[in-house]
Amino acid sequence: YGPLTEKQAKVLERALRNTVITRTLVNDALEIGRSSLGIVNKSTSSLSRFVLETFVEILDLNDHDIAEKVKGCTTFGDLTRTVAEKGIHLECEEALWSKELFLDESKIKQILRNLLINALKYRKSRVDLRVELSGNSLLMAVRDDGEGIPSSYHQKIFECYFQMDAKSNTCVRGHGLGLAGVQVLLEDMGGQLLLDSDTGKGATFSVKIPL
Repeated sequence: YGPLTEKQAKVLERALRNTVITRTLVNDALEIGRSSLGIVNKSTSSLSRFVLETFVEILDLNDHDIAEKVKGCTTFGDLTRTVAEKGIHLECEEALWSKELFLDESKIKQILRNLLINALKYRKSRVDLRVELSGNSLLMAVRDDGEGIPSSYHQKIFECYFQMDAKSNTCVRGHGLGLAGVQVLLEDMGGQLLLDSDTGKGATFSVKIPL
């Protein structure tokens, strides 16, 4: 159709972002439905690949340049330095980083993506991701340095269609599928989700996934 004006390019970029967000929501809902029916698609995947792909998926929505840099990361050190530019601090033993794991990659990526998006939304400046193995389980902990979650809301935030207001620290209506979906997926895989948070103390979501 010929050259685009700057204004047209911005409109198309916004439309593309919204399409990706909508597709992600639909895929998340479908994955939760499959999970509830007991459908599991396990395969062997390296930890490094699905973590890197999750970072790309998240960052591509709001910082394309950083997402492209993440795509080009070939070592653990490269990735940690790159995501640190966005205030994300990754902690993992390098021996584990290249380890092959047998798991349902789609479900694990959905869990990690939703926890990271949640942390980035409520943080002040920093998000920490720690990944480790304990026995035959994969452990992931995502921490933000935001205002925290009052104990009275610790159960409420795992309900569909409710989410915390980042400014007023109250529950508001929204699609709220993220944390609710994480809990459903973990329960169906025999995993666990723990929340450690209170007002003014940030929030840490820890998951344990049997391999």
